[in-house]
Amino acid sequence: MSETKELILAIESSCDETSVAIIADGSEILTNIVASQIKSHKRFGGVVPEVASRHHVEQITLCIEDALQEADVTPDELTAVAVTYGPGLVGSLLIGISAAKAFAWAHQLPLIPVNHMAGHIYAARLVKPLEFPLMALLVSGGHTELVYMAEDGSFEIIGETRDDAAGEAYDKVGRVLGLTYPSGKEIDELAHLGEDTYNFPRAMLKEDNFDFSFSGLKSSFINLVHNAEQRDEVLSRENLAASFQASVIEVLVEKTLRACKMYPVNQLIMAGGVAANAGLRRAMSEAIAERLPEVELLVPPLRLCGDNAAMIGAAAHVELQLGHLSDYSLNANPSLVFQTM
Repeated sequence: MSETKELILAIESSCDETSVAIIADGSEILTNIVASQIKSHKRFGGVVPEVASRHHVEQITLCIEDALQEADVTPDELTAVAVTYGPGLVGSLLIGISAAKAFAWAHQLPLIPVNHMAGHIYAARLVKPLEFPLMALLVSGGHTELVYMAEDGSFEIIGETRDDAAGEAYDKVGRVLGLTYPSGKEIDELAHLGEDTYNFPRAMLKEDNFDFSFSGLKSSFINLVHNAEQRDEVLSRENLAASFQASVIEVLVEKTLRACKMYPVNQLIMAGGVAANAGLRRAMSEAIAERLPEVELLVPPLRLCGDNAAMIGAAAHVELQLGHLSDYSLNANPSLVFQTM
């Protein structure tokens, strides 16, 4: 391994994925090990924190060993260790942090704390260099935010969800449709087979801000299905999925484009688990090409949309450049938010 390369070992354990990656110079993935727990949580219809924590304990050291072996890197070749310290499930975060501290201490390496949501944005850096200023639409299970970045490490939240995040709405609607957890992919697939016949509300679309709300849409969907069940009326699952998705996508696309028109931006990054949605990717791509052709749309590949350590390593590269290191008192911050500069 070249001595000139910056090599960061990154650890991600904020929810139900145990992941360890080794990233070279902030943009090259040498390895990205992801141990998923979906099968364990499927029977519960969602993530059970205690179960997630136990899985992380079992997997974390194995993932570190696998990452070093697969990348053909020894600990003494590493530049630093990075770890997600929030937001997320406190028990899950603590296991990743404990492992990172132990590894950093044992090998006398700097420790870099990383905001999980910044990681999602910097996943785009693994596709191509970022050009500031830029806008980021973060759409994940627990977050829906519009973040303006004037430069590396600068995050200004200009819009966020006031209740359910888009990903939460997908999971709750999926439960009503009887789909298995996580249901986002199945709803997306069903939506492509149906039509928007139920015309669900487009919450806050006309309001003069960049905030989102998906709770009303979720309630409208659930009420429609329950009322139909009481009348023994059969509804089209495909059309229900298509109508729900059409509402989510229209609000996300319109609000994001409005933000990109109001702020000077060179790029739009769309990141997070919901960014894997095929309908959203297509709609955003078409809207940008047609209405804001001067703005470049960057969407990480599917394998980097979900939780993974490669994105944490990409974000850690910037934190290291900025000198944002931590000592061994680093603790989990399950409610961590972006620190506006």
